[in-house]
Amino acid sequence: MIWRMATVTETKKSRVSEAKVRPGGQGARMRDVAHAAGVSLMTVSRALREPQKLSEETRKAVLDAVQKIGYVPNSVAANLASNRSTVVGQIVPSIQNSLYADTVKGTADVLRTAGMHLLIADSGYSMQEEEALIGAFLSQRVGGLILHNTDHTPKALQMIERAGVPVIETGDVPRDPIDMVVSYSNADAAKAMTLHLASRGFKRIGFVSLDTRTNRRARERQRGYLAGLKSLGRAKDPLLMMEVPGGLTSGSHAMVDMMQRAPDVDAIFFAGDVLAIGALFEAQRRGWKVPGRIAIAGFDDLDILQHTVPRLTCLRLPRLEIGRRSAEALLGRMRGDDAPVLLDLGFEVIQREST
Repeated sequence: MIWRMATVTETKKSRVSEAKVRPGGQGARMRDVAHAAGVSLMTVSRALREPQKLSEETRKAVLDAVQKIGYVPNSVAANLASNRSTVVGQIVPSIQNSLYADTVKGTADVLRTAGMHLLIADSGYSMQEEEALIGAFLSQRVGGLILHNTDHTPKALQMIERAGVPVIETGDVPRDPIDMVVSYSNADAAKAMTLHLASRGFKRIGFVSLDTRTNRRARERQRGYLAGLKSLGRAKDPLLMMEVPGGLTSGSHAMVDMMQRAPDVDAIFFAGDVLAIGALFEAQRRGWKVPGRIAIAGFDDLDILQHTVPRLTCLRLPRLEIGRRSAEALLGRMRGDDAPVLLDLGFEVIQREST
């Protein structure tokens, strides 16, 4: 045994050179690692999966060979063999939207400490794209899925049911979840903000959201706004409700349009911070005092809201905690805990100078 390892040391350099490039440009294989280290395929496998069963000298020889020839273990093949994976797939509507960054970070932090890995995908606010991504993740035998959407195509639901992997939904608290839920209620949050604005003395409260036909979260926020009006004994007024595309420009246009169509509006609740910021900028350009002429409230508490003048009132959502608790719930399910998980982590109304 001592002589064999000495031989490994003497000949390793030449073997690594031989194994580094294979015909056809293909990547290094496990047999190349075995050849470079002067050990069997079984020893390489043990060094990668059960290193405690090998001597320090043998383990080091294998790992040195792995590093020098650039061998990457085939996790897909391992997943197929074990029907398990150390990878979790997370699908968000847009990786350009910073709203999802905290949730992703919370998820990744918890999974990392458990030796798991996180893959992120962007559905582009499309249920069809989410369906395709779910299929791609499941084909890789991911250990679980975290989906921001709570609406899904029938095919996506069918694939998830057949796969039998644990699933977390994080964008709302749906009435009929796929599996587990870790989120907050968009409807309850919007109702709370509407009541808050009324408590500040505002009588004509407008509401601006994204398209409710294609966005469940916008639909739920509109529902909460209307529930707030109802509890106040105020009637629904179509002049005070608008649906617009996302973006600063949309918020700017919505501000002007609503002020023109309902001149007595004294507060506008924007169901998204970017819309609210666009509205604030437009009010400042036109010399409309905020909140003297028009009060503005948002929904998300982006960092920039604490630096605008005036600072914007908004809803604060526990996005980092949603990510952490989602990862913890998935890990629990993977360990065999079948207890139902439906966590409503709530929200907070943040009162600032804009109202």
